[in-house]
Amino acid sequence: MLMNRVETALINSAPRRWLQRWYEVPWLRRLGGSLQPDARVLEIGCGPGYGTGLILQHFGAARVDALDLDPTMIARTRRRLADYGDRVHLHTGDAADLRTSISADDASYDAVFDFAIIHHIPNWRDAIAEVARVLRPGGRFYFDEVTARALARPTYRILFDHPTNDRFAAEQFRAELDRHNLHVGDRWLTPLGGDYVIGVAHRNAQARSPRPRTCLR
Repeated sequence: MLMNRVETALINSAPRRWLQRWYEVPWLRRLGGSLQPDARVLEIGCGPGYGTGLILQHFGAARVDALDLDPTMIARTRRRLADYGDRVHLHTGDAADLRTSISADDASYDAVFDFAIIHHIPNWRDAIAEVARVLRPGGRFYFDEVTARALARPTYRILFDHPTNDRFAAEQFRAELDRHNLHVGDRWLTPLGGDYVIGVAHRNAQARSPRPRTCLR
C-alpha cells in the first residue's frame, strides 16, 4: 500500500532520518550485531534510501538489494546512493511476492531489513513468509514496526493511510515470525507500551518455513 503525501513527506524529513540513525540503528545493532563482510542483504520498503545507506555504513553489508513499491522512492534512492555503485541494486515491487519483484531464490540473503514497512502491507503475513523463504539458515531479520495499538491512535488515523484489516499487535507479529522459524528470543523490545516493536530474528538453521498463507479480504 502506497503512502499518502503526509507520510511521504515525513519519511523524507530530517526527524525521520535522525530517528533511524540515532535510535533504530543502535538498537538493531545491539540486538543483532553487525554482518559478515561479504553479506548480501535485502531491504524491503527502502523509501528514499536513507536506511539503505545506514545498512551499508553501520552493518557492513557488501551488497544491498533495495525494494520499494513506489517508483518515485526508487528514483530518490538511486540519486542518494549513486556513489555506492554496484553495491546497491534497486527494484520496484511488492515485498509480499519477492519471486516476482526481484526473482529472489530461496535462502539467497544473509539478512533482511524492515524499517517500518510491513504494517503498510495488507497481506503482511505473506511478506513475513517471503522474508523467511529468502533468508539463509542462520540469517537475520532486522525489524522495526508499528503495531495496531499505534495505528488506532487519532494522529495515525487522521494523517496517514494504512490497511484497516488484520493489523498486528507486537505479540502477533512475534508469533508470525515464530511460525516461519524466525526466532526472536529476547532480542526485541516494545517502545511506548507496545506502539512499536523492534528486534532481530534468526532463521532457524534446521526447520523449513511453512507455505505462505494468503489472507482473505
